[in-house]
Amino acid sequence: MSQEEYDLANPRWHLATRLRDVILRRWSAEVQAIGVHGSMAHGDDTDSSDVNLVVVTYRPGAGPRPALRRVDGILVDLAVTTGDEGLRRSRELTPRWPLEADRYVTVRDLFDPRGWFGTQRDGHLARLAETRPGEFSALARRNWCVASAAHARAVRLAEWYETDAALVLMAEARLHAAMVAGLLSRTYFRNRADAVRRTGLAGADMTELGAVLKAQAGDLTARGRPVDGTLAALFEG
Repeated sequence: MSQEEYDLANPRWHLATRLRDVILRRWSAEVQAIGVHGSMAHGDDTDSSDVNLVVVTYRPGAGPRPALRRVDGILVDLAVTTGDEGLRRSRELTPRWPLEADRYVTVRDLFDPRGWFGTQRDGHLARLAETRPGEFSALARRNWCVASAAHARAVRLAEWYETDAALVLMAEARLHAAMVAGLLSRTYFRNRADAVRRTGLAGADMTELGAVLKAQAGDLTARGRPVDGTLAALFEG
């Protein structure tokens, strides 16, 4: 089956193209690009996949409003950004970079006459190329602090037999520990489930996760700054 035949038979692509056509009819002068990211951009979407649509406009407040709702039984996550803002964000590294990079690097365009998505991808890759290891380590330390705090609270709640709350915090701790691993190795993930799966943390219990966090603390210390420092270190750049 060709890509075109696959798209025609795929209800999510059918919906995505319908959305594109409606948007272009209503806001043709305001929209400079429309694309999809996530599983549809990777070509492995399933019946349970969402339609992650991004609309790029020329100016703020133009075009459709962001939305999250079901359409014909399919969840549509509609994001809207201006071209300038989208390019700026693609060059901004945050502690959530392991979960954000994929949407900059892997996009399938539905409408992109001027190659905006290619410009976004190139800008993001250029930012990564010029980023020093210390910047990734600093971002990883922030995630490590969140993971460590969530793990400690989960342990305490488990001791109090607050099992449901402990499970929620364990999920948070696993995710942020996975992002530490992603930042230190410059690896990005498709989504949160992919992050904990690929880092081997999906099934980690409290003891195993504690050992991972301890090892990460040692790694971060070796990279120039301990995760637990003095008061003066709190205000260092």
